[in-house]
Amino acid sequence: MKNFVGIALSACIAIALAQPACAADAEPTDKQGKQVLPDVVVTATRSEHSAFDLPGAIDSVKVAPADSLGVNPSEFLQGVPGLLTRDRQNYAQDEQISIRGFGARSTFGVRGVRLYVDGIPATMPEGQGQVSNFPLGAAERIEVLRGPFSALYGNSSGGVIQIFTADGSDRPEWRFDATGGSYGTLHLDANARGREGIVGYNVDLSQFHTDGYRGHGYAERSNGNAKFTLDLGAGRKLTLLANTVALPNADDALGLTRAQFEVDPRQPVAAAAQFDTRKSVHQQQGGAIYEQPLSDTQSLRVLGYLGHRDVEQFQSIPVATQKAATSPGGVIELGGDYGGGDARWSYKNDLADRPFDLSLGISYDRQDQHRQGYNNYLGSALGVKGALRRDEQNLVSNFDQYAQATWSFADSWLASAGLRHSEVKFSADDHYIVPGNPDDSGRADYSATTPVAGLLYRATDQWHLYASYGRAFETPTFNELGYRPDGSAGINFGLVPARSRNGEVGSKWRFDGGGEFDVAVFNANTRNEIAVATSSGGRTTYQNVDRARRRGAEFKLDVPIAARWHAQLAYTYLDAKFLSPFLTCPAASTCTKPNTPVAAGARIPGVPRSNLYAALRWGEALGWNATIEANAASATPVNDLNTQYAPGYGTLSLGTGYVFETASTTISTFLKVQNLFDKNYAGSVIVNESNGRYFEPAPGCSVFAGVHVTWKR
Repeated sequence: MKNFVGIALSACIAIALAQPACAADAEPTDKQGKQVLPDVVVTATRSEHSAFDLPGAIDSVKVAPADSLGVNPSEFLQGVPGLLTRDRQNYAQDEQISIRGFGARSTFGVRGVRLYVDGIPATMPEGQGQVSNFPLGAAERIEVLRGPFSALYGNSSGGVIQIFTADGSDRPEWRFDATGGSYGTLHLDANARGREGIVGYNVDLSQFHTDGYRGHGYAERSNGNAKFTLDLGAGRKLTLLANTVALPNADDALGLTRAQFEVDPRQPVAAAAQFDTRKSVHQQQGGAIYEQPLSDTQSLRVLGYLGHRDVEQFQSIPVATQKAATSPGGVIELGGDYGGGDARWSYKNDLADRPFDLSLGISYDRQDQHRQGYNNYLGSALGVKGALRRDEQNLVSNFDQYAQATWSFADSWLASAGLRHSEVKFSADDHYIVPGNPDDSGRADYSATTPVAGLLYRATDQWHLYASYGRAFETPTFNELGYRPDGSAGINFGLVPARSRNGEVGSKWRFDGGGEFDVAVFNANTRNEIAVATSSGGRTTYQNVDRARRRGAEFKLDVPIAARWHAQLAYTYLDAKFLSPFLTCPAASTCTKPNTPVAAGARIPGVPRSNLYAALRWGEALGWNATIEANAASATPVNDLNTQYAPGYGTLSLGTGYVFETASTTISTFLKVQNLFDKNYAGSVIVNESNGRYFEPAPGCSVFAGVHVTWKR
């Protein structure tokens, strides 16, 4: 913390920093003064299109601090239907994110959803990702792609979330944000962006600290991000990217049982203090993107990146269990390099005198990771790294080829189609082979071809209808391949990728005076759904369930309702269930073979049937502003057996602020009260937690305030 303060002060003297909130929120208008929504996106087609003109569900969300801490993506994405993004209040486990039920089973990090930062994957080739390196202070927007077209991003693409940082502004600006409040929370962010000659720059530093809502909840995190763009002339552009995240310590309070949750939601689990459960992460990565026109109709884009990531995590596995011959211990250490590239050729012209564009590309990604396990005790001392219990070298790579085309073949019609072929290869070399713990080395290769097609009909200038259909697949991760359910040596060759057939139909309406109303109905049928088989002694094994289904509807309304009033509503109904029966092990059991039936029709855990976000905002770019927000979710099953649920809830938040400016400075202040009525509810859940500690409490009534300052030269 002290080091960052020194850096921040130096930065303030050298480049003085901050960001306007509400001023940046002002929507552009057309010549008649009507509001125009800035919904140009690239994630769906890999070229610039209006989201309104695409046959799929995609949202572009501006990232401006306004009345938020600016620490987690969930602060900005609540208004996206179909997307469930929850702050765990546990920075040892990252945020909980799922799209239309894909990714809901993840107990840490992000699973089943592809993540990108300026085109660089934040999801590894195996399908495991994290958002802790999302540079929110430097960001311009976040795009969220749901439905069939997300399959064109390859493995584990139940949906795509991509954050884009801003290019350097023509008029240089320096920004400083300071926000804080309840539970010892403090966030500082410093940003400088501008242009000098042919070089554009956007440099951001941030520091976050919290004591945590619960005991044993301390965390601190430092983020850095730099983007430099070089205009090389003749349409050529080189973008250089650097990104770092340092999480030196994030305590893990662990989940609570239902009884603990109801008695005292702020308590940590006793084992959290005994074993000093915690996590540290250090990651650095760099990348480059080169773009060049080849002719008036053709262009080339090449991306390359390299990174290194180290993780150390202390778990609360009982000492007696750690002493078992097959135990991997209670401390996980991961360290290794990753990298890859993507090359894409694009063509834009007319086909039969109608607008047509085509993209062809190849991508390669690789992760080489050294995985070690140690006892979480040394002698009689707990929370201390002890003897080595696991030593593996894990390698995973993917090599993909893809094609995508969009053709407006008639005045009222647009067709889009794509195809991706993916090859994912896993290898594990076990270097810890002792009596009772045999060789767990092994190889596994998977491949899939995922076609997608969509059709959009322009019923009127304001009303578009669409339908799309596609296939997707999701391989197991290294964690899921690590052990066999029968306890024999080697990786779990019996586990195969989940494969889905996804379809959706939708309606998009844009109002003359600004605003939008979107509706989508979707269905996804999955074969070989990946689910827990056994969980005991620090070893969790997985199995395939023959059939599962996710279907539902999404509604989004975002519209001005008066001169200074704006309303926002996002609602999701999701029916996610297993269609085939299977066996599993109940929580807190020591079964080594699944023995308890899960009936066909059981709900997929971690997914509420209904989820609602509503907001009413008042104010203009300058002066006073106010916001009232409501969040609600129905009861959520927390295990495959559906024997326990997190209760449904509804919360209310209020915010106010004031924005003023001088000739060169804009200052925005805010005060926000979250969970106004101090509702006790589970903000997130740990699906299938082996000890029955499923519940992660959300904070009670909380107060936060901040100031955002921008200087423009």
